Amino acid sequence: MRTEHEPADAITVTPLAAPGGPSRTKVDHVRFAPGARTRWRSHPLGRVLVVTEGTGWAQRRGGPIELVEPGDTVRVEPGEWHWHGATDTTATTHLTIEEIPADGARAEVGDPATPVTRTVVMTQSLPTPRLVAHVETRRITMAPCQGAGVHTHNGPVFGSIESGSAVYQVDGGQAAVLRPGDVFYEPEGTRITRFDAQGQGVTFLAHFPVGPGEIPILTPLGS
Repeated sequence: MRTEHEPADAITVTPLAAPGGPSRTKVDHVRFAPGARTRWRSHPLGRVLVVTEGTGWAQRRGGPIELVEPGDTVRVEPGEWHWHGATDTTATTHLTIEEIPADGARAEVGDPATPVTRTVVMTQSLPTPRLVAHVETRRITMAPCQGAGVHTHNGPVFGSIESGSAVYQVDGGQAAVLRPGDVFYEPEGTRITRFDAQGQGVTFLAHFPVGPGEIPILTPLGS
């Protein structure tokens, strides 16, 4: 059965005002332990959060994750999907103020919030063991239609495209178009026959694992 909070035992709710008579206003004092947060949820008439202690997160569906601190107010519109809670390392406390519908309709609760996701985008084995003293990372920008030419590297290169696009090809392999978010691997000593920026140019990060006293070297080979 789906619970309202995640994890539920790390959240303490103390009612301060309950609907009664003509008033339909509900006020709670809520404390989140580090790492605790609500699931995605929406309230029929919206709600207001007032942060009183600690540091937390809040997010509306489709919007960025916002850091909230004491004195901050988060206004949630009726029916707006959102979540909120503590950061991974700090507790947070806030007041929740909301009007309860006359028919008693409650909040709709959805999936757990995932403020941080981790996805493996490359797993690459090296052909031979290599002693690595440090890793050098370079941000490289190539002008539109600029090509790197046929070349090799004196060590492996791991890269990821930040903007633009490039045609990439390892000797004997198929050419591929790399776009933002794509990753690539240039094996040590292997001919790279194409790394050609397309019409909008390309910017990428290149990571060079190098040995003691070694510096990354690109060796042009001509056509």
